[in-house]
Amino acid sequence: MSLEVKVLGPLSVSADGRPVAVTAGRLRTLLVALALSADEEVSVDRLAGIVWGELPPAHVRRAAQTYLTRLRKVLGPDAIVTSAAGYRLHVDPQRVDAILFERLLETAAAAGDPATERANLVQALALWRGLPFDGLRSAWLEGVESTRLTERYLAALERRIELDLDLGPGPDLVAELRELTARHPLREQLWGHLMTALYRCGRQADALAAYQQLYRLLADELGIEPGHAVQGLHRQILTAHTESDDPGPTSSQRLSSPQPVVTVPRQLPADVVAFTGRAHELADLDRIPDTNAVVITAIDGMAGIGKTALAVHIAHRIASRYPDGQLFIDLHGYTQGMQPMEPADALDHLLRSLDVPGAQIPSRIEERAALYRTRLADRRMLILLDNAATETQVAPLLPGAPGCLVLVTSRHRLAGLDHTHTLSLDTLPPADAVRLFCRIAGENRLSDSPPDLLAELVELCGRLPLAIRVAAARLRSHPSWNLPHLIQRLRDQQHRLVELEAGQRSVTAALDLSYQHLGADLQQTYRLLGLHPGPDIDAYAAAALADSTVLTATRALDRLHEAHLLQESVPGRYRFHDLTRAHAAQTATRDETELGRPMALDRLLDHYRNTAAGAMDAAHPYERQRRPQVPPARTPGPALSDPSSALNWLDGELPNLLAAASYATEHDRPAHLLHLSAILHRHLRTRGRYQDAAALHQQALTTARAACHQAAELEALVGLGHIHRLQDQHEQAINRYQQALQLARATGNQAAELDALAGLGHLHMLQGRHEQATEHLRRSLQLARATGNQAAELDALHGLGWVHLRQGRYAQATDHRRRALQLARATGNHPGELNALAGLGHLHRLQGRYEQATDLLQQALQLARATGYRTIEQATLAGLGHIHLRQGRYDQAKEHYQRLLNLAQGGGDRNFEFEARQGLGRLQHATGHPDTALTHHRNALALADELGQPDDRARAHDGLAHAHHALKQDEQARTHWQHALDILTELGIDHTDDEETTVANIRAHLVEHGASRTA
Repeated sequence: MSLEVKVLGPLSVSADGRPVAVTAGRLRTLLVALALSADEEVSVDRLAGIVWGELPPAHVRRAAQTYLTRLRKVLGPDAIVTSAAGYRLHVDPQRVDAILFERLLETAAAAGDPATERANLVQALALWRGLPFDGLRSAWLEGVESTRLTERYLAALERRIELDLDLGPGPDLVAELRELTARHPLREQLWGHLMTALYRCGRQADALAAYQQLYRLLADELGIEPGHAVQGLHRQILTAHTESDDPGPTSSQRLSSPQPVVTVPRQLPADVVAFTGRAHELADLDRIPDTNAVVITAIDGMAGIGKTALAVHIAHRIASRYPDGQLFIDLHGYTQGMQPMEPADALDHLLRSLDVPGAQIPSRIEERAALYRTRLADRRMLILLDNAATETQVAPLLPGAPGCLVLVTSRHRLAGLDHTHTLSLDTLPPADAVRLFCRIAGENRLSDSPPDLLAELVELCGRLPLAIRVAAARLRSHPSWNLPHLIQRLRDQQHRLVELEAGQRSVTAALDLSYQHLGADLQQTYRLLGLHPGPDIDAYAAAALADSTVLTATRALDRLHEAHLLQESVPGRYRFHDLTRAHAAQTATRDETELGRPMALDRLLDHYRNTAAGAMDAAHPYERQRRPQVPPARTPGPALSDPSSALNWLDGELPNLLAAASYATEHDRPAHLLHLSAILHRHLRTRGRYQDAAALHQQALTTARAACHQAAELEALVGLGHIHRLQDQHEQAINRYQQALQLARATGNQAAELDALAGLGHLHMLQGRHEQATEHLRRSLQLARATGNQAAELDALHGLGWVHLRQGRYAQATDHRRRALQLARATGNHPGELNALAGLGHLHRLQGRYEQATDLLQQALQLARATGYRTIEQATLAGLGHIHLRQGRYDQAKEHYQRLLNLAQGGGDRNFEFEARQGLGRLQHATGHPDTALTHHRNALALADELGQPDDRARAHDGLAHAHHALKQDEQARTHWQHALDILTELGIDHTDDEETTVANIRAHLVEHGASRTA
């Protein structure tokens, strides 16, 4: 057997040319330890050190023998030989890439001529596929041996490049050295090779720029200057000496002066070290057309987004398409302590770069622009105008004839430039953001970091490249810090911007420059927007904050968006980047008056409260009397006259409304909190936002009690009762309803009393206490009719319909449902109409009238989805799933049950999760999968137990009995049928919501399979 082992990258093993899988961690390490001493004995002690490190097992020889036995099973019984000295792997040393690599290096060093030496080096370097021993867990392999081999690899690479330089450098070698210096930024030898290659290509300016990049890098990273050899090379390039004047540190750096050529400006800054991501943007820019016109591409984005880095990087990639050179100028549109460069000064700089003597440069800007266009005519040049402020600054700097590409970067969207391809940069995708952080902070240092921590860190940086680079630099410059420590510091929102400063890099400073370039009115709007507590804002809310007209606010939002201080998430809605929000809030604290801040926020809270009240009146007019009356609005709001526009506004603004309520709680605005709690209850309930509703009502309850506001306390208690009931938290719901009932009767609040009675009736019904449920609901119905409260009457009719249905009194249930449907349609109560339709549909289903049931349930489903009524959508899905199942349409049944399960789990609705589980169990049984049915019914039974709903427990037991019976487990089946029968007998009912689960059916099964205790 011919074995081959590759370790210069991920471990790869083959035998006779076929891959061999070695998957266990220590088994892989053991194999590598033997392979590195190919065909030589390796002692047990050496193996132990490599495989187990400083903590070998107590019986190391026995452990080693166990692993060797397993390895022989993989490689073959003769692959490993045991001797007194240790163990030996039968493998040709030439077939272990690490050994072959070092032998080729030795052959290269002994070669007598450069061509042979280079050939051996190329062959050796080609063996590398990545990091040595990648994926193996061994301190010795990952540390000592990997470091030694990597150092030899880099030295061989540097020597091969040195030989290539003697042969004459070309563009490919320059490109390779650019990549290598980015990957190994502290290898001065590679930088020296790059400088030499650039100089010998006639690119003296680029060679000097490379030295400056190295100088800054070493100063920032290590606080040192380049070594004497590279400094000498730098001086030689500066003075353009021949190779005899200054031979430099190696033969590769003995320079020869380039031949005289026509001046070709190559002014691009050095490419960005560790440039990461932007694949889509680079692909877009790579496709820049070669047309008969000047091509202008404007790259815009917020401060720190990486505009210049992208522009410089793509400019280097496509520079070869523009053989007449590249011009670069920083227009200082946003530079600390500097005014934006005047176009006339920029033209002076560009003309000098095009070899126009200073004495020949005209004084008037129009003449300078004309001369500039003349010099560019018939040339193919790339011009990078960095950090532009306005279109006016850029326009005179554009060529007039085709053949040139102009790249412009700006924090301002340059919409006024004609025929411009625009590219607006967003933050980095999560994977690219993590990759950038790791490359700068140090891959080795972060190799074992949990992915979720790295993901959190870049999110705390807002995935902003500048912030990521600063955070990485801080971690790198603090050896005692670890990733959790840095994350903990960044989690503090109030001080996050302070943490994102490193040397001259600062997110705050970058954003300050953008802020300072705004006019005074825009600065104030920016500050006030920083006070907004919610995630986004529209023109009406902005007008309320700024006490302005909606038109003025719209213009301000647009201008801040053009300046990349706001993002437009959807048309007409704006949001801050996380770090910009923090900057705006800090600026507001610093520059806004003590009086101005609370007044602005009061106007905002008024706007949200009043507009929400109007929207609820339009969407749910039948409940208008249940909601509190609010003072008239002080600022304009949107027109929400129809239910559709009102519901759309409520859905879009709900996060802001909840944020406003939280702000009111924390900043002593009790009236706003209490009003918002009462106003939003129906919408939160309809949308299934139970957690949000519970938190809001609890805040309102605490505030109302502190203020001795009994009416508001009742609103909160009833609201909490409803939400606890819908969350299947029955004990908490009963507690809240009973408190509300007691307080309502004590204060004579009949509306609250009605709500509490209906709520208690529904809860008793769910828990199988049908007499108590009927009593509460009838009292509620009588009081509602006596007081003319039609909404409460509808609730009572709906509840009584469910009680009659549970008791099998279908005629009474149908009568109550029909009366409820009539009343709901007469009063425009859409939720009541949906409840009645769904209830009638279930009644028809239980009586086997599937056509009528399907029609009613489909009507209810369409209306529920159109109005966002999540609870009714789930109820209709359950009913339709049952019908499809009964009629043998199993695919449709599965589709409805799965959709129901997804909705229920997403909204935390355990009642409907039970229905989905129970339905899926019945479906699996019907399709011949009783084992899978068991799992679903067991989950259903656990849910019914948690909910305390006995009739649902009976249904789950019945499902389990059928599944056990199909599996020929008759004893278990009898046990579950008996449980179901006992429960229904105790409840005094003979029907459930499952057509299959009836007392008659269960008794028939028990008679067939063994007598029941109650038969």
